[in-house]
Amino acid sequence: MTVEPDTAAFRVELESLAAANTAYAESFDGQLRPVRPRRELVIVACMDSRMDIFSMLGLEVGDAHVIRNAGGIVTDDVIRSLCLSQRLLGTREIVLIHHTNCGLEGVSDAHFAAELQAETGRVPSWLVGGFVDPAEDVRRSMQAIRDSPFLPHRDLVAGFVFHVDTGRLESVT
Repeated sequence: MTVEPDTAAFRVELESLAAANTAYAESFDGQLRPVRPRRELVIVACMDSRMDIFSMLGLEVGDAHVIRNAGGIVTDDVIRSLCLSQRLLGTREIVLIHHTNCGLEGVSDAHFAAELQAETGRVPSWLVGGFVDPAEDVRRSMQAIRDSPFLPHRDLVAGFVFHVDTGRLESVT
C-alpha cells in the first residue's frame, strides 16, 4: 500500500523552518569562525533526535565536528569523514556516542535486507547495523576506528552510551 505524501503539511513545516532561519539570521554576527574545530574533536553519534550533542557535552558551535547516522555506527562513510576531519582539518580525538532505546536495537540485518529485496527487487549494498547491546556496539565501532589504516590518530578514542531516560553518559571501555 502506497501512502500519499502530505504536501500541505510539508509546506507548513518548511515555512516554520524558514521562519526560524529568519530569526536566526537576524542575530547572526556574520563572523567567520575557523573551519578547524577548536577542540580538535570529532563526535560520531546516532542521528536520534532526542540527543542534543552540543548541549549534552557542553560544546559550542566551532568546538567539534559531529558525524551522525543511524546507530552512530562506524561505516566506510564515517571513516571517510573522520579521515578528512583529521588529515585536512586537524582533529585528533574521537568520541563515539550510542544510546539506549535505539531504533536499531534488535534489528536483524539479514531480515531487513530481505524485506528491502522483496519490496524493491534489489539487495542493498549496505548493512543496517542492527545490534543487541549498545555498549558492545560502541566497542565494535571503537575497534573499527583503531583498525582503520586511513586514520592517523587512532589512539584518542572514547566511547559512551547515552541513557535516554536519565540524560547520563556511561563510559564504555
